[in-house]
Order: sequence, then structure tokens, then C-alpha cells
Amino acid sequence: MQIPDPALVLLVGASGSGKSTWAVTNYRANEVVSSDALRAAVGSGTADLDASDDAFQILDQIVAGRTRRGLTVVVDTLGLDPDRRAGWVALARNGGLATVAVVFDTPAATCRARNAARDRPVPANVLNAQLQRMRDVERELDVEGWSVRVVSGEEGAPVTASESESESVSTPTPTPTRTLAPNTSTARTDGPRVMLQVSRFPWGEEPLDWLRGVALAADEAGFAGIALMDHLIQIPQVGRAWDPIPEPWVTLGALAGLGTDLEFGTLCTPATFRSAGIIAKSAATLDVLTGGRAFCGLGAGWWEREHSAFGLPFPATGQRIDGLEVAAETVRALWAPGTKAYEGERASLPETTCYPRPVGRLPLIIGGGGEQHTLRIAARWGDACNVQGDPDVVRHKIDVLRRHCDDAGRPHSEVEVTVLDIAIVGNDREDTWARVERMRGRTKAANFAARHHAADVASHRERFERLFDEGVGTVFLALPDLEGLADVERIAALARR
Repeated sequence: MQIPDPALVLLVGASGSGKSTWAVTNYRANEVVSSDALRAAVGSGTADLDASDDAFQILDQIVAGRTRRGLTVVVDTLGLDPDRRAGWVALARNGGLATVAVVFDTPAATCRARNAARDRPVPANVLNAQLQRMRDVERELDVEGWSVRVVSGEEGAPVTASESESESVSTPTPTPTRTLAPNTSTARTDGPRVMLQVSRFPWGEEPLDWLRGVALAADEAGFAGIALMDHLIQIPQVGRAWDPIPEPWVTLGALAGLGTDLEFGTLCTPATFRSAGIIAKSAATLDVLTGGRAFCGLGAGWWEREHSAFGLPFPATGQRIDGLEVAAETVRALWAPGTKAYEGERASLPETTCYPRPVGRLPLIIGGGGEQHTLRIAARWGDACNVQGDPDVVRHKIDVLRRHCDDAGRPHSEVEVTVLDIAIVGNDREDTWARVERMRGRTKAANFAARHHAADVASHRERFERLFDEGVGTVFLALPDLEGLADVERIAALARR
């Protein structure tokens, strides 16, 4: 069942319809606010109707607090009171949350049987009135602006029966998967794949053992390759300045001898760190050592601090973009067959003597989604571009890239789109939010979760399929809480296709 997250989720159904069972099956305990539980907290028990006013006052406060913070809240009540529903809709809209009503289409006989088995059953006439009321509630919900999901509560498990969408709520729906044609430019891909991007290195006293463990676990899990960040100081988005951040080409050389089928490369090497010729030489050497399994991510560089700390110039933005284009043309010239002088658009070389040559066409990935310059450089010189964003953003970037390809006279199929995805991946919903709380610092929980697409493995698989369906060839998955091979093993399902 596709339900936005975060959202205000209202459970609607008669007593005994299976609402509470569904809630605890699909959401964390602290995401669910139950009128019965609150009656027990402020009164003598769940059936203490005299405590209802106090219980609903607390319930409304909880709903207001969670929606104000942009957090999912599941309202477990009968859901039959239109005045209360109107108040919850207003709170959700003020908090920018979608409003979803999950309607339980449970047979009356089932509701009556479950009710009769309770210690304090609802009076028969009250339950009959609830069942009668359910006949009109779905129409009311649609008019009120709820996005409606209907489930069968026969066995207490969620089963989609029908769906009614309100125009006021945009809800993701499943997209069919398909296999994309191989990129004719690189000839190494056989469809969409996932690589592991390693950005943090908590390797303790045995750095090489840690690296080997992660790489071997990635190969066993089915990841297509490993990409390393290229930074001189650990960036603040990942860790502390004194955390280790190894030189990537040396590190990838160490991994090349493991005998795996993994591809190896950088995402991305700044053109400001090394001359383009040295980048070309490093990448070509790695390609030979891996039997043609190297790639080279190339970017303009963005962090002034690391340049200053290592005595490197940090030109203005425009100059760095120009330098990226010159570097891209230069490595292309040095990787080309033959040894000859090169006189190109932006680069000029007296000779192109660069041996060993790459085994085949070594993929050049241009990092960054800048629409005016970076994607144009990718369309002219790259085998791929690397962008970030959700499927809508990626779809737009692909459209821009294709226009640049048209201007450059290149077929769209020659430039693959890849996505760097920095994601919180949990074992389940409870584990996912525990990871969010552990890592968010002072960032608002809902914002941190949204920025990192916080979800379980199954939800990430669905999201990756949507990216692949948009035309993405490769997802580079980075775990902000990567500790070692156990983390690679727990996300193995994301690598296999």
C-alpha cells in the first residue's frame, strides 16, 4: 500500500475492524495515537467513556505536536466524526503533511465476532450504528480532501482493495519495472545497477582489513562496484575533520587485487586537485590492473578549506567549471588510441603518450547537476553525468542533459545518468527512525529523514525502481552510518536485481 511518509494517517472503521492491529503492524508505537489507549491512561480503562473528553484533548495535542514537526502520526480512533476529521485535516495542512484515510472494509460478522470476544464489548446497538455509519464515510472523506485507502480487515492484515485519490494530495503510486538497454558508450552495463559509494572509513587499527571486508561483502551482496570520495579532509556532511579520508586512487589500487568482479572508481575527483594528465594516468593504470573495471568520476571541486589546507589554488566558480571542461577533454585525448599531437577545442597536447592505455572505453562520469554548464560538459565529453534528487528532479535533469546531447550531436544513449543517493536504510521502520535520531544532531527529524530518504530496504528498492524507470543507469548508494561489512550485508537486497 502506497502511503506518503510523512503523513497524517487516519484509521476509519467500526469496533473490531482491525485498525489497531494494522497500526502496530505498519508503524512504530510512538507514531500511533489511540483514543482507547489514552482513555486507559486518563481513566479506568479503554472502555471508560467518561474519560473520552480528556483522552481526545490529549490526542489532539499529540496530533498537533507531530504535524507541527512534520512527523507521521497515525490516528487510531473510529474516525467517524466529521468535525474531528476537519480539525485534523487543518493541522495536517498547516504542517505540510498529506492526509490519508485508511478505511477498513471488514465484514460486519467479523466485527461482531471480535467485539463479542472482548472483556468489555461495545453494546450491540452502538456497534450496529457504527457499521451503518461506515456506509457513507468513504464518500465524506473524499469530499473532505482525504486520500482514501481501503483495506480488508478480515485477518487483521493490510490488503489493498481499492483506492480513491483526492486532487489535493499527491501520493506516490507503484511504477512498473523495466530493463533498460545497455549503454552503448561504456558497453559494461547490462541494465540498471547499484554501486556502493564509501565516504566514511571507521577502520580502527586495521585499515586494510576493514577495506577488504567492505569490498568483499559488497561483491558477495551483488553490488556492481565501489566508488570512493576524493577529498583531502573529511567533509562535515559525513564526519569530523580528523576522521580518516584516504587518497582514493591508492586505496582503489589496494582493492584491485582482491579478485572480485567489482568496478572501481572515484565519485568524484576534483579537477583542482591534480593535473588532468595525472588523473588520466591514475585511472588508466587502475583500469589495466582490474582488467577493464575502472571508471573515473570528475568534478569541478567545491570545498575551499581543503584546497587552502593543502596549498592548492581555489579559483572562482567560473574558472573551476572551465578547468573541469579542459580536464575532461584532456583525459579523453590521453585515453584515445595512438600517440600523436592533440589540438582540440580547449586542450592542446604535443603528444598523447599515455601507457598503459585503458583496456576499453574507460567511463568518464561528470559530477554535478548544473544545468547550464556541468550537464553540457557531460553531454560533450562524458560517458555519464552524476546528479542527486528524487525521481521528479532526476527526470528534469535528464531532459536538460538530452537537450545538451542534441546540441552536441550525440545520441542520448551515449551518456548515462547516474544518481548519488545518500540514504538512511533501516531493517524496519523502528530501526530506521532509531538511525535518524542517532545521526540527525540538531537537524529537525522530519527534515533529516526526508533529505536521506529514510526507510527500510523494501521502500528503497521501490524508489530505486522509480529512478531506473526514469532512465537512470546506476545508483551510487552511500550509507551515512556505514560501520563495516555487517552494514553492507544488511542492505544486500538493494544490490540484487
